[in-house]
Amino acid sequence: MEWTRSGEDLFVRIDPNEEIHESLQSLADKVGFDAAAITSGIGRTRENIYGYMDEEGVYQRRSLPSASELVSLSGNVARTQEGKAFTHIHCCWSDDDNNVHAGHMFNSTVHVVAEIHLRILTHAIMTRCPLADVELLGLQFS
Repeated sequence: MEWTRSGEDLFVRIDPNEEIHESLQSLADKVGFDAAAITSGIGRTRENIYGYMDEEGVYQRRSLPSASELVSLSGNVARTQEGKAFTHIHCCWSDDDNNVHAGHMFNSTVHVVAEIHLRILTHAIMTRCPLADVELLGLQFS
């Protein structure tokens, strides 16, 4: 992974075999920010696990193991109550037949490259906290 910074903007290149969540969480620790908006991302990834939250608040997971175009990526970075960087990302992929697969990203390994833009929210304090009856850690603002 390599990155460059211009003011509060970070532009990141994630390289083959690196996992996107792990890479962005590592970047948050290295740069030292607690909150960021992930505004865009493109590339080619594999071993994608994605899904949606059902009516009972439980994530339903789907697998897209083959290499696919990462058409769109967005989300945010916050900290857990324990101070660990936490990424919440939604994605849209296109397989080699141009079928679209989209939803909450659980895992995505870079196959060729991923290029991602983040905007650091310097004055925001966002903490991920457990929510009653759902798997998602909700955002709390201070």
